Amino acid sequence: MHIDDGAIAAISQFFREQIPENSEVLDLMSSWRSHWPAGHPKKRMIGLGMNDVELRENPDLEGYVVHNVNANPILPFENETFDAVVITVSAQYLTNPVDTFHQVGRILRPGGKFIVSFSNRMFPTKAVLIWRNSTDRGRVDLVGTYMETAESF
Repeated sequence: MHIDDGAIAAISQFFREQIPENSEVLDLMSSWRSHWPAGHPKKRMIGLGMNDVELRENPDLEGYVVHNVNANPILPFENETFDAVVITVSAQYLTNPVDTFHQVGRILRPGGKFIVSFSNRMFPTKAVLIWRNSTDRGRVDLVGTYMETAESF
């Protein structure tokens, strides 16, 4: 588990505050849980991740796509498809973060939200070296650099 119950509650509350009701949401790098706030209406949530079994078990998703963004950062969605895109505790595994973030900018509707949440926990054998070698503050700066370099936000 990447985060504890307190962090899960904080992320869910942040989603409630930042993502308007009845939004179309992409849970990018999704898995068995999206941390969507209970009772917060959404139009639909699509998960994109690598594990079919885990995506199928995710109760928050209305649909999902099995896709490895590290092998192919081109997201299989039309331009301006989503009101919000979230990456929850997975940014540390991106090998092409700038390309992936640029794609997020393409599929977000104007005024859409891109929320990247992360913790100090990770699978060290899977996290990229720059992430493993960064401090907590350094990781905040790193995600900011990804966004700035993607030139989509």
